[in-house]
Amino acid sequence: MNNFDFKIPTDIRFGKEKISCLKEEVSSYGKKVLLVYGGGSIKRNGIYDEVMEQLKDFEVVELSGITPNPKLETVRAGAKLCKEKGIDVIIAVGGGSTIDASKHIAAAACYNGDPWDLVLDRSLVKEALPIAVVLTICATGSEMNSGAVITNEETHEKLEINTPLLYPRLSICDPTYLYSLPKKQTAAGVVDILSHVMEQYFQPNDGAYITDVLSEGVMKTVVKYGPIAMEEPDNYEARSNLMWASTVGLNHLLTVGKGGAWSVHPIEHVVSGFYDLTHGIGLAILTPAWMEYVLNDDTKARFARFAREVFRIIEGDDHKAAKKGIQCVRDFFEKLEMPCTFSEVGIDESKYDKMAKEAVRTSNISKTAYVHLDEKDVIEILKKC
Repeated sequence: MNNFDFKIPTDIRFGKEKISCLKEEVSSYGKKVLLVYGGGSIKRNGIYDEVMEQLKDFEVVELSGITPNPKLETVRAGAKLCKEKGIDVIIAVGGGSTIDASKHIAAAACYNGDPWDLVLDRSLVKEALPIAVVLTICATGSEMNSGAVITNEETHEKLEINTPLLYPRLSICDPTYLYSLPKKQTAAGVVDILSHVMEQYFQPNDGAYITDVLSEGVMKTVVKYGPIAMEEPDNYEARSNLMWASTVGLNHLLTVGKGGAWSVHPIEHVVSGFYDLTHGIGLAILTPAWMEYVLNDDTKARFARFAREVFRIIEGDDHKAAKKGIQCVRDFFEKLEMPCTFSEVGIDESKYDKMAKEAVRTSNISKTAYVHLDEKDVIEILKKC
């Protein structure tokens, strides 16, 4: 088990009607608020009104229209607003895209250069505005971690900014806020949660037993409650378990004692950087292909354990158990009505070489991933999709 440091400063308020704490908690940071959100869904489902009721004594500046795969131009616009209006605190109302954009804006508001500089060189982040979150989509775990992924449309790069200064100070997680999510968003979020945990589970160091057992518990939770949430959108038990699985899945608890580069995410980030694909859909297509490609005599025991613990596969032969586990992953994604091939989402082979090169260039996938992958390996995985 590797050495590790573990510190999470985020104050989580989980459960029904926890929005009631927003006014008191945010007031400690000041009175000028930048409210960041996506489209009109929070206005249709009433969440916007609940937030604004809490902020009626504040000076609120709104930045709406945050898109999936949040864009650098949005960050630039948000940082400009913060500087012009003297913003004290940022409140992100939404899911991972909104929270990620807010984090980058929080850092860029305290920096005099271009926000993309902070992605290319994290050491330039010296301070950031405080961030509060009202979570409306469970998927990325951004509500309790310090990372944010941003897309530069000019260069087709989708990269992460990550620094302890970007931990949200407060995250309000009310499972009832998930009731109105469309099936597609629920499904994509479920895939993302499972993928996050798998990325931490399939690592070079297999000696962190307690971390692995925790990961298996989260993955089983996702497999159990994902389909229920799809069919019963207002099932509180399903929504609450998935919401907490999302948070725990990427708040660093499941990576302690392990470590190493992730395998599927670096590839998917490049794919969605070129094609603006929904992140969860890209992961659903890529994950089984990666699993099949890296399954060998050295990895079969790990994949077999995954199959037996998460999907309850009964099979004595490790290789056979591993193959059955991979098929279970495919079946699970199909049950969630996720696409399973690139052709279904309009992606052909024309950019495979470019995407493979970029995936290796922008990550440590060739050096410290579970199975090291060079450009030829990535191309073969893309072909399997």
